[in-house]
Amino acid sequence: MTIPLRLLFLGGTGVISSACVREAVAAGHDVTVVNRGLSTTRPVPAGVRTLVADARDADALRTVLGDERFDSVASFIGYSAADVATDVEVFSGRTDQYVFVSTCSVYEHPAAVLPIRESAARSAPRFEYPAGKIAAETYLETAHRAGFPVTVVRPSHVYDRTTLPLLAGWTAVERMRQGRPVVVHGDGTSLWNLMHADDFARAFVPLLGSAHAVGEAVHITSSELVTWDGIHEAVGRAAGVRPTLVHRSSEDVGRVVDWMGLVLQEDFRHTVIYDRTRLEQLVPGFRERYDVARGMRESVAWFDAEPSRRTVDAGLDEAFDELAGVRVPQ
Repeated sequence: MTIPLRLLFLGGTGVISSACVREAVAAGHDVTVVNRGLSTTRPVPAGVRTLVADARDADALRTVLGDERFDSVASFIGYSAADVATDVEVFSGRTDQYVFVSTCSVYEHPAAVLPIRESAARSAPRFEYPAGKIAAETYLETAHRAGFPVTVVRPSHVYDRTTLPLLAGWTAVERMRQGRPVVVHGDGTSLWNLMHADDFARAFVPLLGSAHAVGEAVHITSSELVTWDGIHEAVGRAAGVRPTLVHRSSEDVGRVVDWMGLVLQEDFRHTVIYDRTRLEQLVPGFRERYDVARGMRESVAWFDAEPSRRTVDAGLDEAFDELAGVRVPQ
């Protein structure tokens, strides 16, 4: 039987955090979220208390929280050492567990050993997002040694029905349906890890209030291994077509689509397989309910249900023509 906990989520309306809010409510917990109250895509469910404040502002947090105490505090919006320093300042002595949602992108690439364990080397000299997460983790490790009760959770690539796990988004789907080629980085065979947000939440919520999880870093990742070609093919099947895929190096893609270059070269092109031993010890019996095929069907259906969601980036569409060697009529 689940013992109800008083939980505080910093965030609560993002891809990952909204799923965790729903799961925590379903498990019978008392959930409070702090955010700026701006999101309408993923509304907070009934029964959840929402406090509107900038969760990165220590004074604002103190104002809305007063002297309240929580069994667990989970931060989904920490991207730097400064962000988590605010949380350590505010929540020291006010919670039995602070859970920091980091990322599996913190690991050095290419991995020296597969599967990647939580103790593997971390490094992101060029990529700002994981570099900020590493700095935050390092700050929290120091805080934990001083008595702050930290759990670090590292997700892989998490999506929900409102997103597609392709950098090109709906532009790629539209090209598939038009019979036009879609660009895949490398040779399409590197292994990637996709996890549906609902599955992530089902593994995450049992970690809350767990004394065994304090002081630990833990992967929450899928057991399914899928190639980038396989991801694109799953999206195509969900869209009712067999996609035409063309392969270009990550460097070539980056030369044509500047913002894609760093993500592909520093992250997406590397094969990743994550060890789940620690997760299975902390959450015995956890199994995903979504495979990539099911997830892509739900995502494509969500986009198809409302025309305004199906936006095509004209610049990216043109870039894919250039990368694929398509002659565009003048």
